[in-house]
Amino acid sequence: MFRKVLIANRGEIACRIARALRDAGIRSVAVYSEADRDGLHVRLSDEAYPIGPAASSASYLRMDAVLEAAEKSGAEAIHPGYGFLAENPRFAQACQDDGVVFIGPPPSAMALMGDKARAREVAVKAGVPVVPGSRPLDSLEAAEAEAERIGYPLLVKATAGGGGKGMRRVVRREEIRSAFEQARSEAQASFGDPSVYLEKYVEHPRHIEIQVLGDGRGSVVHLFERECSIQRRHQKLIEEAPSPFLDGELRARMGEAAVSLARASGYQNAGTVEFLVNADRSFYFLEMNARLQVEHPVTELVTGVDLVLLQLAVASGDPLPFSQDELSPRGWAMEFRITAEDPFQNFMPTAGTLSVYRPPEGPGIRHDAGIFQGQRVTPHYDPLIAKLIVSGENRHQCISRARRAIREYRVQGVCTTLPFFERMLSDERFVSGEMDVGFVDRHWMEEIALRPGARESELFPAALAAAAAAVEEQDALANSSAELGAPASPWKLAGTRELMRGRT
Repeated sequence: MFRKVLIANRGEIACRIARALRDAGIRSVAVYSEADRDGLHVRLSDEAYPIGPAASSASYLRMDAVLEAAEKSGAEAIHPGYGFLAENPRFAQACQDDGVVFIGPPPSAMALMGDKARAREVAVKAGVPVVPGSRPLDSLEAAEAEAERIGYPLLVKATAGGGGKGMRRVVRREEIRSAFEQARSEAQASFGDPSVYLEKYVEHPRHIEIQVLGDGRGSVVHLFERECSIQRRHQKLIEEAPSPFLDGELRARMGEAAVSLARASGYQNAGTVEFLVNADRSFYFLEMNARLQVEHPVTELVTGVDLVLLQLAVASGDPLPFSQDELSPRGWAMEFRITAEDPFQNFMPTAGTLSVYRPPEGPGIRHDAGIFQGQRVTPHYDPLIAKLIVSGENRHQCISRARRAIREYRVQGVCTTLPFFERMLSDERFVSGEMDVGFVDRHWMEEIALRPGARESELFPAALAAAAAAVEEQDALANSSAELGAPASPWKLAGTRELMRGRT
């Protein structure tokens, strides 16, 4: 096992990894931007090294700065967490070239699975069902022809995409031109690769993913499924394990498909195979995430497996400590992503100082956070501030505990998604397990947020304070960025000013 590991990330996932390293008796090394100098992940780690200004492009995305910190600290391995450099095959290769172990899949598998068009080809060869689609397209004329062949509605998707970026839905022929051009532009801006492809739009599917884990000795297993259908704009909000929709037969078939795909791609370490599942229980390969997932805790709670410790063991050359037959799920778990966003203003991000921050406690409660009371939530990074994970013997007990935990949660200084979760947990459709990926878009504003007792006035004081803090933060950032010659954070002064206009 390693003696020292560098964590190439920040926030709650960096804290999660630092704690796992402490459990294993391994020294942890943090890296931090100027904005994260006092971050919780820095405080939890044994050593910490600065890597640049607040902008992620000048800090957490700088491969040279991260590798330099690894060299200075003497770290033998790097854990990338998720986001930033986690799915960058060039970074994984650079680690290998520098003699540092990358705790993740090999660069070849990462590059293969990171290209959605090539990943589809691998899935087809492995006998895994895929949604009808096209090859990568480089012209509007080709896109128009393929759209006629596939049929509407369809999606234009970036081949290097993720998180809903570079994706556009097309319902009619007249929309293909603008969708194609917008998706290519966003793909270039987000991933440095403008290539896109077309995929048939599956109506009202569930989003269900399978956790896989492989060692370097040919063993690959799955750790069952996670239901991820409660999402908005392709960003997950609530995840649970197991899925209330799957039965034993479908669970086994999807697990076998995920393992087949992992084997076919030469995959090692932890990864997730994502599927769309229809009401008739047919399923289609969507993509593979070659990293640890945000929602990995729900799998840990229903399997009793520590995925981060297993990642460390596999990366150090150990075989998997169990076979597929030795794994079985028990109980139920749900994860709620606590983000600094206002659900009453289309989930607009907010910023400010956490004047009050008191997470819930009690039976069945796990809380993965990267913040503390008195800390500033800045607009520089993803608005995820913590994850509330609740477990129980069954789904009914899990939901009951989640309701209690959400009511106990206290946050002041920024708007959060807590009111959204409170109402979702009282929605009869969600409670009965009736959901699909369009659930939030169809029901939140019309049937949940606007019903009696759910008015915007509930969040007025916090929202106004958060908007003012965000404007102040952005003004300061603009000044400091001007000195550094770097652009201000892209989540936009205009957005926070618009929030203020909508609240006053």
